[in-house]
Amino acid sequence: MGKKVKKEEKTAPDDVFDTLLVESRQAATVVLMLDSPEEEVQSKACEAIYKFVDKCDENKKVLMDLGAVEKMLKLMQSEDRIVRRNALMAFGVMSAHPDVRKLLRKQEECIPTVVSLLNPEEDTVCHEFAAMCLSYLSNDFSSKVAIFEQNGLEPLIRCLSASDPDVQKNAIESIAHMLQDYQARTAINELNGLPSIIDLLKSEYTVIQELALISLERAAQDPENRATMREIEALDTLIKFIGTPEYSDLHVYAVQVLSNCLDDIESMEQIKESGGLQKLVAFITDVAPPEDEPKAKGGKGEKGGGSRKGKKGKDDDDESKHKGKGGNEGDIVPTLPDVKQFAAKAIARAAKNAENRKVLHEQEVEKMLIILLGHEEPHVQVAACQALATMAENLTCRDAIREWEGIEPLVKLLKSDNGEVREAVTLALANLTTANSNNCNEVINFGGIEPLIGMLGDPKEGVVANAAVVLTNMSLDEVMRVNIQAQGVIYALIDPLRSSNPSVQSKTALGVAAFVCDADTRAEFRNAGGLEPLVAMLNSGNAEVRRSASWAITVCAVDEPTAMEIARLGGLDILQTIQQSGSRKNCFTDVALDRLLDSNLSAKYALTGLLGTGNLITDGFFDPGQLRPGTKLGSLEDYCKMEVDQRRPVLLISFRTDGPTTPMPSDVDVRQDGSNKAALAAKQSKSVKDASRVDSANLKADSARTKSQRDRDDKSREEEAVNRDGEQGQEESTFIHPPDSNFAKYMEEVQEKVQPLNTTKEQVVALAQYVADKMGGAIERGQLANFSYELPISQIKFDLKSNVIPIGMIKTGIHYHRALLFKALADSVAVPCTLQRGEYNRAWNEVWITDDDGAPGAPKFPPKAYIVDLIHHPGDLMRSDSAEAVQYQRL
Repeated sequence: MGKKVKKEEKTAPDDVFDTLLVESRQAATVVLMLDSPEEEVQSKACEAIYKFVDKCDENKKVLMDLGAVEKMLKLMQSEDRIVRRNALMAFGVMSAHPDVRKLLRKQEECIPTVVSLLNPEEDTVCHEFAAMCLSYLSNDFSSKVAIFEQNGLEPLIRCLSASDPDVQKNAIESIAHMLQDYQARTAINELNGLPSIIDLLKSEYTVIQELALISLERAAQDPENRATMREIEALDTLIKFIGTPEYSDLHVYAVQVLSNCLDDIESMEQIKESGGLQKLVAFITDVAPPEDEPKAKGGKGEKGGGSRKGKKGKDDDDESKHKGKGGNEGDIVPTLPDVKQFAAKAIARAAKNAENRKVLHEQEVEKMLIILLGHEEPHVQVAACQALATMAENLTCRDAIREWEGIEPLVKLLKSDNGEVREAVTLALANLTTANSNNCNEVINFGGIEPLIGMLGDPKEGVVANAAVVLTNMSLDEVMRVNIQAQGVIYALIDPLRSSNPSVQSKTALGVAAFVCDADTRAEFRNAGGLEPLVAMLNSGNAEVRRSASWAITVCAVDEPTAMEIARLGGLDILQTIQQSGSRKNCFTDVALDRLLDSNLSAKYALTGLLGTGNLITDGFFDPGQLRPGTKLGSLEDYCKMEVDQRRPVLLISFRTDGPTTPMPSDVDVRQDGSNKAALAAKQSKSVKDASRVDSANLKADSARTKSQRDRDDKSREEEAVNRDGEQGQEESTFIHPPDSNFAKYMEEVQEKVQPLNTTKEQVVALAQYVADKMGGAIERGQLANFSYELPISQIKFDLKSNVIPIGMIKTGIHYHRALLFKALADSVAVPCTLQRGEYNRAWNEVWITDDDGAPGAPKFPPKAYIVDLIHHPGDLMRSDSAEAVQYQRL
């Protein structure tokens, strides 16, 4: 038995700390451990933090408040791989919190550090969490720019080819966010990233495919990227993707990518030549298109046979559903409604290009859209109608839609309960009926008039505007216009005029101009109270509304009663105000003002100082003198009621020879007349409002009545209007302007002596001498100031106790008296001449006379303008551009 030897224990060096196992349940303690110089402690602390922050968002906020973010950011730059990895894991999870990202945006070294961890030398876990961190950070625009500036896009593209799907998912999500910036869209093509993104469409994970499609949709917004996608045949890949039933949830995204690609005519041509467009049509409509025999090549005949087989019956469709990816390419798989909707929107977007429209028409895309009109989902119907509306901008497409029986389903959709459907279908019909009478006839044949008129009262403003356009397009044909007028369109157009929507106002005003084109409809429109909102539209701040209202007023003011009513409602004053504005004035307001003034020659001469050869002076014309801009012209009755003053007299042209005249009222009579007028105006206003309400109610009930009932109602309304007018006429005191027996005698003498003369020149000379003789004879040059005419005229005013003087009572007149008398007498014997007002009581007449040449066969020259001398040498004709004529027109 040997001697026992005592075992010696190894003692730790004096300068080494004994191993200490610490159990901590406080996050603050673990955060303190991040400052440890031991890599193992740092690693375990980061791992513990990762597990803690992965539990909930509140934990992320707690650690951020404890200062863990800055410490882990520092540890991510550690030389130890495990420390870097664990710190990055915790850091990546924490970056999901918005407050953490806000803090990281202030850390300049954050993004460069994360991007550096995407290097190929790092392990897969680092790639996964670095890409995750960038996917969170790239949600903010400023971080997108920082990642791009730190060259973060290239390593992200490299990660798309990783074997780990988590790395792929985080990388493609980061890229999808960055592609929202135009710089990244340009760089993705330069870095050859598009092929890698397209390869992700083959992934087994739906989320990766979805993010890839989102990235492609954003990348396709750049023309260069679209060109690259054509080169790598991405369009065919997308078409096949849409044809795969397993990817039905992602078809919408694929269609959105195609929508961007089809903006280019080159993409449209490529998808057409490859047959992809026909496949897309088949996928969207669930019906295979007929095979185009001349274009069939090789195996396309068999493929086409499969497509036709898909139309035979339900059994074939059911069989194709179960074949999936392994089935024939010709089998049609029903697509989701959202896919159909976005496909129709894609076609509508592509069809905005005229060249694309031609390609789409060649592929008979209109048929697909017509089929979609019968879909039960309203949003699909809306998209199909909008696409048809865009296609209908082409004349050939309009005819094709009619030939493929697309009008009937559109008319049926007018009765839809969905407001968006009604708006879209009326837009389609508006484009289809533009300059196409055949389509207009189709709308009428399928009973579209009644619902279209009813839509003028639709609560949706877009529907009202579009319906007005359709009806306006149909009004170009007289037969259609009469048919529409008979169904009450005039009354239906009045309420939309009161809309606050500029588009509704503009389109409805154009509708008024289209239908109020004869005396009966103008009277109907006037009696129904349509002129008041139409005149109010002239004050609109919208230029298009003012143009449309001006055009409608131009049409309405053809007859004098309507023109006078427009003037009474203030239309003339508003148009005068517009004429003084450089920004609001336009050619339509000019025409409207001219038309109103042509129906009120007294106002025209007072405001413009010019009457043309077509402006024939009639009974009751008066000249109050030149009015200043913005001054309102009173009526002849108003001027007759004024007290005699020192101002220039109002000259009256009266064809009446004798009879009673309205007596001059006293002050008491004037006040009483004013109160009576106010009461009468209130009564008229009430009666018009009551009639408007009755007419509105009758219009709403018209849809349920027969045509004969509507005719009887219209007749009764007309009788009521006539009765109202008769009652008002009895209540109103009729004004009778003063007679002028002298002027009536002048007209008889002129018709007897001047009218029989052979030539216009002889008539003009004789008439000028006659006028001068009646107005005091010739006046020598320089002696006009000595010609006493004011005192006799003042005496006439005193005798008549009125400022209004009939022209025949003036025996001593100067330029403006003689020129007015010459114009009035010339119009009575059909001698064309103008009446122009100058300054300082000057006025003159201009005539057009051809040079007399009795030689047979001599050439005929256009007539020349001459000024007629009525003062110095009555009957002399002065060329309008001569110095003598200029001197005659000036003081």
